[in-house]
Amino acid sequence: MKQDSHVKFTHLFQIPWAELEARRGRVIERLKREELDCMVFFSPSSVFYLTGWEFFVTERPTALVLWWDGAAEMLVPRLELEHVQSVAQGLSGVECYKDYPDLRHPMHYLADMLTRRGRIRIGSDSPGSPAFQGYQGPSIPELLPDYDFVLLPKMIEEMRKIKSPFEISMIKESARWGNLAMALLQEYTRPGERELDVVNRACHEATQAMLRTLGADFIPGGVFWVGAHGNYRGQIGVDSALPHALIKNVKFKEGDVVNGSGTTYPILGYISEMERTMFVGEPSAEQRKYFNLACELQDYAFHCVRAGRTCGDVDRDVRGFYKEHGIADYWMHHTGHALGMDRHEPPFLDIAEETVIQPGMVFSIEPGIYIPGFGGFRHSDTIHVTQTGIELLTYYPRELERLICG
Repeated sequence: MKQDSHVKFTHLFQIPWAELEARRGRVIERLKREELDCMVFFSPSSVFYLTGWEFFVTERPTALVLWWDGAAEMLVPRLELEHVQSVAQGLSGVECYKDYPDLRHPMHYLADMLTRRGRIRIGSDSPGSPAFQGYQGPSIPELLPDYDFVLLPKMIEEMRKIKSPFEISMIKESARWGNLAMALLQEYTRPGERELDVVNRACHEATQAMLRTLGADFIPGGVFWVGAHGNYRGQIGVDSALPHALIKNVKFKEGDVVNGSGTTYPILGYISEMERTMFVGEPSAEQRKYFNLACELQDYAFHCVRAGRTCGDVDRDVRGFYKEHGIADYWMHHTGHALGMDRHEPPFLDIAEETVIQPGMVFSIEPGIYIPGFGGFRHSDTIHVTQTGIELLTYYPRELERLICG
């Protein structure tokens, strides 16, 4: 049911209808430009983006059909019928099939939906339901060979690059609780403690505080894990030089460099990213040297990001910093990436990325210094690009003396 667009939501209960309506309006504008009658979305993230309904993805096909006149219909398996009816906003109809593979393939039900309005021109983000967990089936062009079909796989991806004020507010809320998770992670990290014990304690306490504060009406979404999350992911001691290390459940030792992260999964579908290089006990002179250099490197990257430049311009300048300071051998990855509904989204702050940075884009800024056998040094923060510069959405302390554990 359509909700009054003038109502301002002041709690985290659901994505406001006005937000979803604006997103659908941009899709309809694109349909008109492409002279299409409808757009079929198989992507679960696109379904969520346009309806507010998040669901458990399996082999069973699910699709949203958005028509040029604003009507929206869903194709779902029987086991999702009550779920979609109770959560998805602004649906004009739901087509339900029994199961997959069943005696009649689900894609034939979708073909029925598409042909009820006669001979139409169809757009879609994929030829058919993607192969996942054993799914096999015909594509739309195979089912409807006489219909005009246009593949538009990047439509929602392009829309998601520019965040609305609502989306920014959700990312800020994520940062708030990621901040708490990081604080607890740092507080409980001491010599002799085990990684998983510290991580589990920090995550549990931060999540409980978040749930008590946001209240009983808070519906976070998320299929598997929800809450405020502080984590090391194995980036401890010499393994801090591995940007994508995995958990090893080691014990912390005096003198360890540790790279911790704090985030929240998800706040009405949105997350932030924040990481800090910290030390177990007093750092050595050499550790201080590279820590300070990593902070200077991130500050320089902040300075490089502004509307009107390309993503490649930023990464090119940051790579120049590495060369100028004699640390090019310690570079391992690009300057950052966009984020929002996903931890990594396009565009990427990479030397080959020609996308022009625009106000409303949200990026991680995370250049690092990685010295094999010694340690890794990287802060990561989430920023919002504005008309005049950037807004820092994550705000945990960055100074060395405030990042000593134990």
